[in-house]
Amino acid sequence: MQFIARSHLRLAAFAASLVLAPGIAAAADAAKGKANFMKYGCWQCHGTVGQGSPITGPKLAPNPMPYEALSAFIRNSNRQMPPYKEAVLPNEDLQDLYAYLQSVPASPDPKSIPLLNE
Repeated sequence: MQFIARSHLRLAAFAASLVLAPGIAAAADAAKGKANFMKYGCWQCHGTVGQGSPITGPKLAPNPMPYEALSAFIRNSNRQMPPYKEAVLPNEDLQDLYAYLQSVPASPDPKSIPLLNE
């Protein structure tokens, strides 16, 4: 029963993120978000462009998880990453950080890189 309740909660958070994330991205500043990514030390575990590492932290970009899911995890993490409450990481800074993650371009297709096709 508890599993079903958690599933519904996750589904509701995901649905809300589909509605809320575009507005957040429009109001947020990716350049400030990149500075925040460095300032709050995210890069130390997730890499400078959110590429992640199997050892230090998961991939965050490109194509980050929905904003509400990321925000909920950041605020309430009980794993290796400490939780970043709003007193430490203000909502505006988190929204800018998310805009930065959204702005990270996908890696090019290896077939489009001439040196790799020689």
